[in-house]
Amino acid sequence: MKQERLEANLTQEELANKIGAKKSYISRVENGKSDIQLSTLFRLFEFGLGKRINIVIE
Repeated sequence: MKQERLEANLTQEELANKIGAKKSYISRVENGKSDIQLSTLFRLFEFGLGKRINIVIE
């Protein structure tokens, strides 16, 4: 996620603001210090980074 955020030229605070979260939450997720719900992961990528993710279970 951090790499995608950097490629989008966003700070942690800017990304957090886009999805209605706190900067500290983005930091914890990027550093593996916090679990993340699937719905939040989708929100981060879709609304925060403008990307889509697909999960395939086979």
